[in-house]
Amino acid sequence: MSGDFEPRTLAFVLFACFVAVSFLLCILAATDSDDPSEFYVGTGALGPMQNGLAIAGDYISAATVLSTTGTIAIAGFDGVLITMSTVVSILLFMLVMAGPLCGRDRYTLGDVLSERLSERPARIGTAVLVLAVTMPLLTVQLNGAGDMMSLLIGIPGTASVTGCTIFIGSLMVCYAALGGMKGTGFIQILKTVILLGAFILLAVLVVKRFDWNPASLFGAAADKSGYGDAFWESGRQFGDSFTGKLDVISVQLTLAVGAACLPHITMRLHPIRGARAARAATTWAVGAVAALGALIVVVGAGATAIVGLPALRAADPTGTNSLLLLTRALDPDAAAHRSLLFTLIACAVVITTLAAVAGLTLAAAASLAHDVLAKVVLPERLSPVRELAAARAAIVCVGVVAVALALVTQHWNRQVLISFTFTAAASALLPVLLYGTMWRGFTVAGMRWAMYGGLGLTLLTIVFSPAVSGGALAVFPDRDFHWFPLRNPGLITIPVGFLLGWAGSRLGGRPHLEDPSPPGTQGGDARISRHGRTDRSAPRRVRAARREGGGLA
Repeated sequence: MSGDFEPRTLAFVLFACFVAVSFLLCILAATDSDDPSEFYVGTGALGPMQNGLAIAGDYISAATVLSTTGTIAIAGFDGVLITMSTVVSILLFMLVMAGPLCGRDRYTLGDVLSERLSERPARIGTAVLVLAVTMPLLTVQLNGAGDMMSLLIGIPGTASVTGCTIFIGSLMVCYAALGGMKGTGFIQILKTVILLGAFILLAVLVVKRFDWNPASLFGAAADKSGYGDAFWESGRQFGDSFTGKLDVISVQLTLAVGAACLPHITMRLHPIRGARAARAATTWAVGAVAALGALIVVVGAGATAIVGLPALRAADPTGTNSLLLLTRALDPDAAAHRSLLFTLIACAVVITTLAAVAGLTLAAAASLAHDVLAKVVLPERLSPVRELAAARAAIVCVGVVAVALALVTQHWNRQVLISFTFTAAASALLPVLLYGTMWRGFTVAGMRWAMYGGLGLTLLTIVFSPAVSGGALAVFPDRDFHWFPLRNPGLITIPVGFLLGWAGSRLGGRPHLEDPSPPGTQGGDARISRHGRTDRSAPRRVRAARREGGGLA
C-alpha cells in the first residue's frame, strides 16, 4: 500500500517545494517602499542574463509547450513550422521592440503611447486591448493547470479539476500581489531553468531509445504516423486544400508577429535602461527559446515514434496529451499516473503554468491600476500608496474573473482562445505599437481605428470560423454557423489592422504637430499637467491638437 502512494507523495513534495521556493523569492523581492515604480519595474536590478531568462519564461507558456509538442506529434512538419515561428517571433521582439519600449518611467504600454498621443484615449484604449488580449490566454493557462494538477495528484473528476483551478488561481494572485514585477521575474527564471532541464531529460531518453540516432527517430515517427515521408511535409494539420494552405500561412504569421507584442512580455522591457542592455537581455531570451524549441521537436517526434499516431489521436484529437502519453510510454513498468518520470514532467508543466499566469495577471492589473485609475479616473486623489493598494486590488479582481472564466470554458477547445489572443495582439496591438513609436504622423484617430477595428474584426472572424462551429473539434461541434473559411484569420486581420491605423491617421483626425516642448521632455507633455489639464502658457496649437485628437510627436 505504501508503495502505491510513494509517487503521489513525491508529487506533493516536489510541488510543495516549488511553491515554498516561489513564495520565498516573492518575499525577498517584495518592497517596503510606497513607490509604485518598485512594484511595476522591479526587474531593473536584474542583469542581462536574468532579464533574458525572465523574458524567455514569459514567452514559454504551458499552452505553448503542450500544444506545440502535440502539433508536432499529430501533424509533423506543420508543428515544426509553429516552433520555428516562435523563435522568429522572439527574434523580431529583439530586433524591433527592444529599442522603442525600454526606458525609464514606463510601467505599461499606456505610458509608451501617451508620450506621443493624447493621454486619456491612449491609456483607456490600451487598457481595453490589454485585457482583451491577456484574459483569454490567462483562462487557457488556468484550464491547463487545473487539468494537469488533477492528474498529478491522481484524483480524477470535474470537481477535482475545479478545485485545482481555484487553487492555482489563488497562488497566482499571491505571487503577483506579493512579489510584483521583480518577484514574478524570479519565478520566471526558476521556471525556465526547470523546464529546460525537464525537456533535456525527455529528449535524452527519447534519443536513447533509437540508439542515439536522430535520423532513426524521425524515420520511426514517419512510419508510426501512417503518412510515411509525407509526415514531414506541410499539410497534415489543416489539409492539402487551398484553404488549408492559407490556414498554415495564417498561423505562422500570427504566431511570428503576435507573440512579439503580448503585454506581459513587452512589460519586461520597460525597466531595462538603454537599447543595448535590452538587446543583450533578449539575446539570452532567444537562446533559451531556441534551445527549448529544438528539444520540443525531438520530444514531439518521439511521441509519434514511441506511442504511435493512432493512440495519440484516440487519447486527444488535438494532441495536447502527447507529452504525458510519451512520459508513460518511457516508463511502462509504472502505473499510469504514478510514474516518477510522469511526476517530474507534470510538476514542470504546472510550474510553467504558475509562472505564466502570474506574469499575465500582473500585466492586466498594472494596466487597470496605473493607466485607468491612477492616470485617468483618479489622477488627483490616488497617491503613490493608494496606487500600490489599487494595483494589488486589481490583481485580485483579475484573478477572480480569470478563474471564473476558466471554470466556464473548462470543456472548450482551448485552441480557439489561444488563436484569439495571438491574432488580436497581431491585428490591433502591434500596429498601434509600431505606428505609435516609429511614425510621427500617427494620431489618436488612427490608434482608435487600429485598436477597436482590429479587435472587432478579429472577434467577428473567429466567431464565424470553423474553429467555433461546423467541425468535430469546434467549440460547438453540433452547430454550423460559420461563413469565414479560415480557422485563424490573421492573414486577413493583420494587414487590415495596419491599414486601419494608416487610414485613421490620414482621414480621421489632424496629423501630428511638431513637438513644442523643450528638449528633455516627453512628447510635448511638459506643458500638460499630470492630471491632463493644459497649462495657460501652452501654445494655442497644442490645445487645438488635444481637442482634435491628434498626437504630439
